[in-house]
Amino acid sequence: MPHHNRILSDKQSPAGRLLLLFCASVLVLAAGILCSLKWGAAQVSWTELVQALTYQGSGKAHLYIQTLRLPRTLTACIVGAQLALAGLLTQLATRNPLASPHVFGINAGAAFAVVLGLAAASELAPLGSVLAAFAGAAGGALLIWTLAGNGPKQVVRLALSGIVIHFLLSSLTEGLIILNQQSTENILFWLVGSVNQAAWPEVRLLLPFLAGGLLLLLFMLPAFRLLTLDDEVAAGLGQRVTVVRTACMGLVILLAGSAVAVCGPIGFVCLIVPHIARALAGSRLPVLVPLTALLGGAMLVYADFLSRFIAFPYESPVGIVTSAIGAPFFIYLTVKKGRAAS
Repeated sequence: MPHHNRILSDKQSPAGRLLLLFCASVLVLAAGILCSLKWGAAQVSWTELVQALTYQGSGKAHLYIQTLRLPRTLTACIVGAQLALAGLLTQLATRNPLASPHVFGINAGAAFAVVLGLAAASELAPLGSVLAAFAGAAGGALLIWTLAGNGPKQVVRLALSGIVIHFLLSSLTEGLIILNQQSTENILFWLVGSVNQAAWPEVRLLLPFLAGGLLLLLFMLPAFRLLTLDDEVAAGLGQRVTVVRTACMGLVILLAGSAVAVCGPIGFVCLIVPHIARALAGSRLPVLVPLTALLGGAMLVYADFLSRFIAFPYESPVGIVTSAIGAPFFIYLTVKKGRAAS
């Protein structure tokens, strides 16, 4: 009987560990949200914070939290989740652990289209920015996949063409800014990646994209699992691999394009977070998807919180923090993959 109980306990322990992991991730995210709401350029007491969140009382602190910090924090959480999921899907579609919408030029395509629209029209409505970002992200992805072609070395060609297109579009974006300084002077801060201007309209704009992307991802999860297999094996199981991979990249464009349209091409969140999630929970997609979303939201909330104190009391783009964290991590992954290949 004791042996039998021990076997049952061993069978239940993985589920218990996963539950503990998800609870810890939620607590980490909640702690980051509280820190983001509590500390900043303006002093806010705990009492004022609780009153503002429960819509009690009034005053400057109440207004400051309700109209500035809360939508900014929620935007960081939503965008972080979207970018992390987009990174996970990109790595899944390409079977490349170094892949991400940022490295593969999708974010750069979205940013180029938004800046091009601003240079042409001087001002874009939020929905116009999102549509322009979708067009740019889709164009960048299509160009990369066209250059990569098909064949056994498609994964390598995807990585090389993605990096080339990323630098090409980034250079074109910088050229547009230089040639149209009057109409794009406010875009420089956004181009590094920033959530400090986010308000409730941005939250309402992004929520449907995150919710819709998650629903589509969960609906197509059984098909996406086969992308972890070789194309020949997946095709032998009756799956149209090209269609599934195209749908996967369509979700990447949906998630990454809307995030870039609102907050700019924030780097490395989409690369780092999926690796952290895999290290914590393994490679099972039903577990990996929600954990990646939670960790992505938490990372960007903390990065935005830290960005407030880089040049305090002035604001700094959140992309500075994510790049400072992500660049060494990217070098580490590159070296690790090179050693594994050799």
